Amino acid sequence: MILPIVLFLLLLIAPDVYLWTEYIRQQDSWWLNVFWFMPSVAAVASFILVNRGVYHNTFIRVMFALVLCFGLPKLVFALLQFFVSWQLAIVLPISIQIALIYGFFFGWRRIVVRSSTCVSKLLPKSFDGYKVLQFSDLHLGTFRHNPAFIKKLVRVINEQRVDLIVFTGDLVNIHAEEVRPFMSDLQQITAPDGVYSIMGNHDYCEYGMDATREKMEKSAKPNKLSKAARNQRVLEYLQAKIGWRMLMNEHVNIVRVRSDEGANKSKSISIIGVENIGSPPFKSMGNLPKAMEGLVDGTFKILLSHDPTHWRRGVLHKTDIALTLSGHTHAGQLKIGKFSPAKWAYNEWGGKYVEGESMLYVSLGVGGTLPFRFGAWPEVNVITLLSK
Repeated sequence: MILPIVLFLLLLIAPDVYLWTEYIRQQDSWWLNVFWFMPSVAAVASFILVNRGVYHNTFIRVMFALVLCFGLPKLVFALLQFFVSWQLAIVLPISIQIALIYGFFFGWRRIVVRSSTCVSKLLPKSFDGYKVLQFSDLHLGTFRHNPAFIKKLVRVINEQRVDLIVFTGDLVNIHAEEVRPFMSDLQQITAPDGVYSIMGNHDYCEYGMDATREKMEKSAKPNKLSKAARNQRVLEYLQAKIGWRMLMNEHVNIVRVRSDEGANKSKSISIIGVENIGSPPFKSMGNLPKAMEGLVDGTFKILLSHDPTHWRRGVLHKTDIALTLSGHTHAGQLKIGKFSPAKWAYNEWGGKYVEGESMLYVSLGVGGTLPFRFGAWPEVNVITLLSK
């Protein structure tokens, strides 16, 4: 984790200093000097505060916006001007700014449906062709002034006519009340075998100002239920009200009956849901062994685990789970071709990954704490199960 942080800071600060030395300093203008460094100083300050968990939701928005709007264009210009004139070098940064404008005003509204398949010898024939729809990372608080987007999302999800729907965490940004304005819309998401969900790191409601202040004050009443814990309980209650079944380190079985040579045979697959299991600074509350208690080896299993790093650390080569569904990365909400800045932080950051008999699918998610997306468009994922 140290290397990505150092690289991030270096790529943010080095172009600033170099371009100031080459182009800005000789202008002999104090206000221009202050303005030049102000975005990077604010971005670094926000980065430090985010990593300390202080007012997380606000500062991560500030950091992300500053890095995109100022840091990235400066870096691109600093590199290009070594090879071409500054007049030519500035064309690409301007193009980047135009793309950013599109991402902030239109990109986050562009919902796409991505399809994939999971082929497994463990899948019963009665489930051949079974369709699972995954969506992730709604961050509802971001859309409180844009309810039409959630209505559109619900319509797109229901149009897929799948067998099962799963939500892989981060329903809210900082508190459970973000769900209430959208309850009537979310209640309309339905599938024959139900809607299942899990907790993401934001769903523990520890990033808001109140939760942070409670941590810093270290209340003298250790047995007092924290605001974050109360928010978690409310979130569980509200998800139950909209008809979603939250899996808290537990599993459910989906049963199908297949007529085979005159005999009815019952076959099932298992849906396993764990609480968030992540690397610092993210919470790790999940318990996969507990969630799998009572499951028989050789059963086709689908694991819902918010953070994709869990797959390589605790699932792959350690269990017979055939399919793991995750979110969390958002692909940095920025993707150009096959490149995303999420590659610097995650080995598996978006799409389908297969090793041996185990498959991971990482959804790029729907929302984010910042209403911006370019390339990494909001998505829902339809995965068709096929028997080998």
